[in-house]
Amino acid sequence: MQLSTLTRFMSFGSASSTDSRRKLAPKGSTRSADIDFVFEKLSELSFEKGLAILQEIRRTHSDDPNFPAETMDKIERLLEGEEKYGADHDAYDFDVRAEATLVHYFSPYPEVRAITDPYDDPTTPVETFRAYLLAIIWTIIGTGVNQFFTTRMPSITITSAVVQVLLYPCGKAMQMLPDWGFTFRGKRHSLNPCPWSLKEQMFVTIMVNVTMTGTWVTQYNVMTQKLPMFYNQKWVGYGYQFLQSFSTQMFGFGFAGVLRRWVVYPTKAIWPTILPTVALNRALLAPEKKRSINGWTISRYWFFVVVFSAMFVYFWLPDYLFNGLSTFNWMTWIAPNNYNLATITGSVLGLGLSPITTFDWNVANITWVPPLALPFYALFNQYIGMIISFFIIIAVNWSNYKWTGYIPINTNLIVDNTGNSYNVTQVLTNDLLDLKKYQAYSPPYWSSGNLVVYGAYLASYPLAVIYVLLREWRPIMTSFQDFWHGIRHRGRSIYEQFTDPLSQMMSKYKEVPDWWYLCIVLLSFVLGVISIEIYPTNVGVWGFVIIVALNAVFLVPLLLIYATTGFNLGLNVLAEMLAGYFFPGNGTANLILKCYGYNIDGQAESYVSDQKMAHYTKIPPRAVFRGQLLSTIVQVIVSVGVVNWQIGHIANLCLPDQPDKFTCPSLKTIYSASVMWGVLGPKRLFGGLYPILQWCFLIGALIAPVFWYAQKRFPKLLANWNPVLIVGGMQNWAPYNLSYFTPGLYLSLFFMYFVKRRYLAWWEKYVYLLSGSMTAAVAFSAIIIFFAVQYKSVMLNWWGNNVVYAGIDGGNGRQTLLDIPAEGYFGLPYGQFP
Repeated sequence: MQLSTLTRFMSFGSASSTDSRRKLAPKGSTRSADIDFVFEKLSELSFEKGLAILQEIRRTHSDDPNFPAETMDKIERLLEGEEKYGADHDAYDFDVRAEATLVHYFSPYPEVRAITDPYDDPTTPVETFRAYLLAIIWTIIGTGVNQFFTTRMPSITITSAVVQVLLYPCGKAMQMLPDWGFTFRGKRHSLNPCPWSLKEQMFVTIMVNVTMTGTWVTQYNVMTQKLPMFYNQKWVGYGYQFLQSFSTQMFGFGFAGVLRRWVVYPTKAIWPTILPTVALNRALLAPEKKRSINGWTISRYWFFVVVFSAMFVYFWLPDYLFNGLSTFNWMTWIAPNNYNLATITGSVLGLGLSPITTFDWNVANITWVPPLALPFYALFNQYIGMIISFFIIIAVNWSNYKWTGYIPINTNLIVDNTGNSYNVTQVLTNDLLDLKKYQAYSPPYWSSGNLVVYGAYLASYPLAVIYVLLREWRPIMTSFQDFWHGIRHRGRSIYEQFTDPLSQMMSKYKEVPDWWYLCIVLLSFVLGVISIEIYPTNVGVWGFVIIVALNAVFLVPLLLIYATTGFNLGLNVLAEMLAGYFFPGNGTANLILKCYGYNIDGQAESYVSDQKMAHYTKIPPRAVFRGQLLSTIVQVIVSVGVVNWQIGHIANLCLPDQPDKFTCPSLKTIYSASVMWGVLGPKRLFGGLYPILQWCFLIGALIAPVFWYAQKRFPKLLANWNPVLIVGGMQNWAPYNLSYFTPGLYLSLFFMYFVKRRYLAWWEKYVYLLSGSMTAAVAFSAIIIFFAVQYKSVMLNWWGNNVVYAGIDGGNGRQTLLDIPAEGYFGLPYGQFP
């Protein structure tokens, strides 16, 4: 909708509806269809029904941090009555009906109104031949590129924004095809049925989005199991890879369909992380009238072109010509060999405390905390968590708690008692822990950053579940009951319990029966059992069943958090801890069960978020089902091929000095975790090495009811505070640090708080597009830079590129608070290892 006009419409509280219409649309002007729609509903709405709607809005959204505070204040004043509202009868009547119309017939959230229409045309083609052709092509390209660069730091990703930009000219080119086709069962199928449409573009985007999160098995497990510096398991062949990949991906797909009632159809589930994607599509394809928005008349399309072009050119500076602009660890340049300065302010190996840390959008737009997508309160809560944990990490390291003073403060590697990277092959026999070898070698040790990260994860699980259940108990139980009734009465509509306009529009399309998704879950379970039984994984089926059940229990509360705040809490740590109890000493079992524990949840989030995009853009549910299923199959095939090519053809893969930055930071974290939780095991970890971690569960469980009760007592004071987000922010360390999040905080404060409040119309039209445009440009530019110059080792050797890695922060000189003791090792004495 043209929300600049709508914002003006909402400001005409002192005029009658007739006067407001004249001001909104002067004689001779052309109003857009969505404005006409809203006015039509406004004219039909009675004053009494408007008051009833506002009362329901107050009841439903009074504790909703995403609902605009200014709008809620106005609703409160309207419900106090005409006299207290302070306006004449006509103005009061109009404002009651106007607020009720906007929220009830469109959306309560300006973010959603910015990227959707309050009407739908069910005749618009979606599943066309050209849409499927482009989707398959870009699924192959997206999967290949994302798989290839997943081991690089920083990684290069073909995002949804990139796909959309490339899809647009491809779709336009398809319009040149002849109108050849046939009619089947009363419906015509043609090569070129109509101009390339917004729905076709969104359908292809949703299919290609399957590739965005990748397959955990190929990105992490295959390399960790096969590479010599990790587990070096030669039996990990194509059969195992295909079974595991299909099983984990399909599990997420199946669970996603089941979860629609909880996190797709409810209005509160806004999914802030997907809004820039939808906004970019609208900019490319939705028709738009030229209007002045806070003095800006540029269209969305040309705004995208200008921003994209500027960022495409600019990104050459921080990424290739002057790396110091990207990793702007300028404080360490003053005294490169000062350990304390490098540790506190350094961006590479330090904690990143600095007011200015980068001039690179690729750094500021950190993948899981996008500053121009998340609500400001969500990012600010996480940043507060990082500040709290910053001081905890310093205290842990400088007190040498559990020998952390002998380890670089923020590394994600585990080390042995000599400070070297832990070599797990020295303690294994037949892939299982050999106690004699272990006692002769060393326990694995964590850095201060890693210790805090894992403590935060363990506290988050009970905190998240208890807090969400306390806040959302009624809607959760209602949806469970509706799911059960849907299984028993398959003719019953899923949309019956949802009265919002989007759900009512979507009710015109055939739904996907729940049993379709349940069949996918069953197939995934069978493939998983086959993979762990016919290969030497040493994983018991009973443990596999428990991990799958764990996902079923946690998915609803975790997805509710993600859908409303954009914060993603994975089950990886909980899964690997349980796997360590189930199969002690078995790092392989830990890797596999962690894969299921995290990837089922992660893929479900990905598929569900795409279904929400389909919900916003009115894509038929069965089209989404067919598209996502096909894309998943293509993705797995391509991923398996690319990962095996990488292992066989990239020299020094995952080594620290790999010249093309394929240093595998995520793989090292996965490997480290499998050693700590799998080989060493939680019994030794909690019982002997880090006993404080077991208390984190209790801490998280206690925080939840205390915070929930406090919010009940002081709703306005604590409305924008979320303990899950605060503790979640404490997980953003090792190897990342504050330098990746501080610039995002600045951007969020300006665009998502100040501009949103002061210039709402401009914000609604341009901000999500700004984020998508810059992200797309960075990805395009990075890919060209890599293949044009970096892959061929055409590097610029000058101060601006070298200063980043000069001194201690760059890995030269003293890296730890304390030197290794004279006896040659630190930690527990030999013979006393847990």
